[in-house]
Amino acid sequence: MEVLIPLSLILVVAMIIYNIISADKRRKLLAEYAGQLNLRFTSAKDYYIDKHFRNFNCLQQGRDRYAYNIMQGQWNNHEFIGFDYHYKTGSGKHTHTHYLSCVILSSAVRLKPLFIRPENFFDKVTEFIGFDDIDFESAEFSREFYVKSTDKKWAYDVIHQRAMEYLLSQPRFSIQFDNDHVIAYNNSMFEPIEFESSANTVKGLLDLLPNYLLQQQTGQNP
Repeated sequence: MEVLIPLSLILVVAMIIYNIISADKRRKLLAEYAGQLNLRFTSAKDYYIDKHFRNFNCLQQGRDRYAYNIMQGQWNNHEFIGFDYHYKTGSGKHTHTHYLSCVILSSAVRLKPLFIRPENFFDKVTEFIGFDDIDFESAEFSREFYVKSTDKKWAYDVIHQRAMEYLLSQPRFSIQFDNDHVIAYNNSMFEPIEFESSANTVKGLLDLLPNYLLQQQTGQNP
């Protein structure tokens, strides 16, 4: 008696095997890359990173949230954390699983909240009906980036002319400041080299903070 295996079951099993092989390959690649950067690596799941960095919007979405494939240590005088991130939205048949990669760098000076990301079509629609972001003197920068902050002066201080030129020259990432850290991500999984690329983008932006702002944030007199 022949036993017919449904094609759909074969496809599901094949997809599971493919995902396992792909996940193992990525884990090994990131472990090797972490070693090149002299960072510690663990593939263990961290269910508390969203609680440690409560102000970062991308870590507060959905449920079943955890970081994994975590690279951590000192990098160019900053505390560095790079990781893959998982969360779910919806329920039942409409459950969606989301994956992205993030890099978080510590800041040597106190920061204020600031959010910078590439502008999209929806931003242009909301701008048309009056929900505007912060505009800058550079029309090109304002077209390319969406910027929000509760303190507009802080946004203008951080994103001065040289900073705008710098960000326009860099790969595009969403960047958010909290008081002590900066996160970079782009709502997708990074290739190994993109972890360092996003960290370099953040570091470059922090290095461009003007002296008067550094003095202000550290409580020093000019």
